Amino acid sequence: GKGGIGKSTIASNLSAYYAKKGLKVLHVGCDPKHDSTIRLLNGQKINTVIECAQNDNLPRIDDFVVKGIYDIDCIECGGPKAGVGCAGRGVTRMFEILGELELLDPKKYDVVIFDVLGDVVCGGFAMP
Repeated sequence: GKGGIGKSTIASNLSAYYAKKGLKVLHVGCDPKHDSTIRLLNGQKINTVIECAQNDNLPRIDDFVVKGIYDIDCIECGGPKAGVGCAGRGVTRMFEILGELELLDPKKYDVVIFDVLGDVVCGGFAMP
């Protein structure tokens, strides 16, 4: 979907809903603006996975996972600035890092919500 139609609002509200129900939630923002988690972190912007993985170093989970409201674990993917480079490559690299750190192991979270762009086609998402 195109920008401004409410994907981030719906994603953050779903994360809050599941967390309030007592489920362990990971909320992953995949927009290069890295603003998906702002509502869950009371306006705080956080380091992105891509920023923390500079120079091809494997970051520590504590470097980029931040506790939000209702104990939601929040992550922002990050990536190139809008109009520069390919956001899909940042998303792909984030998945590699999360896999290496075993952060998406089904035993860690009951629910994982991905707030994705709807138009990334260069190696990332083709549709939400």
